[in-house]
Amino acid sequence: MCGKTKKSDSRGRVELHCHLDGSLPLETVRALTGRADLTLEDLQARPDCGSLKEYLEKFDLPLEGMQTREGLVRAAADFLYSLKEDAIRYVEVRFAPMQSVHPQLSCRQVLESVLEGLERAGKETGIDGRVIVCAMRHHSEETNLKMMRTAREFLGQGVCALDLAGDEASHPVKEFRRLFAEAKKLQFPFTIHAGECGNVENVREAVALGASRIGHGIALRRDPGFMETVGRLGIGLELCPTSNFQTRAARPEDYPLETFLRARLAVSINTDNRTVSQTTLSRELELASRLSRGLGDERLFTENAVRTAFLDDEEKEELLGKLEIS
Repeated sequence: MCGKTKKSDSRGRVELHCHLDGSLPLETVRALTGRADLTLEDLQARPDCGSLKEYLEKFDLPLEGMQTREGLVRAAADFLYSLKEDAIRYVEVRFAPMQSVHPQLSCRQVLESVLEGLERAGKETGIDGRVIVCAMRHHSEETNLKMMRTAREFLGQGVCALDLAGDEASHPVKEFRRLFAEAKKLQFPFTIHAGECGNVENVREAVALGASRIGHGIALRRDPGFMETVGRLGIGLELCPTSNFQTRAARPEDYPLETFLRARLAVSINTDNRTVSQTTLSRELELASRLSRGLGDERLFTENAVRTAFLDDEEKEELLGKLEIS
């Protein structure tokens, strides 16, 4: 379902690529860190941000407030509450559990806390929030494996998939073959951040490892032949336009959205980090509609998001029905 469609008349939106720590409301970060003097500028990347590495520095402050069970519960709940104004009905929110683990807080407790917050807010908002756990590129292999095995126990109980995040330029996907081989063995679905820093080989590696989706995947534009393979396999591309501009993954004038849609790739549009990138899904969808030069609209991107979500077929059809695009 990657062709041109009519303008959306859906009752809600779907987001697949959104980081919890990069999307917390300012008041939440103030409360969790005890720093009432924080401003949005402290949490947001500059419009002329120079690189992915610089962009990632904006995660430090929110993470300070995500070091207790209570802080994690509130962070997850406040995040979900903040989505209501953006008409979100289903979201796969990702975070790195090991970033909150310390002697007083185990990986299991971290996961339980975030899931508790999502469940609590979900009952009040009607938003279905699932968790994608992130292995971190700068963590050791054993640390990532331990996290993955613990998170796998929560699959189907709020956790829906695994991801790899962090400084892609310093740690290419090939360094994590063992992690994803083990995930595949355990039947733990996964997406991988790849191709955000211009390296198409990382996208090839992610596909070879069995990724169901690719986070960003901008570098895929450099390999039309492999683009056909990605389309044939039905692998989803999680694009985040504003973030991609800030991290210098692409410029607006040569953003590959139109190219990907002409290749009939299953592109979804996402925020990446609502607070860090000063954006909402509404804004990203409007931006994507312009960047696609008439080939895509909100209905198409929402449909693609549902079709590539980490849901079973019955859940996807139910969600499509709720959105009135079935």
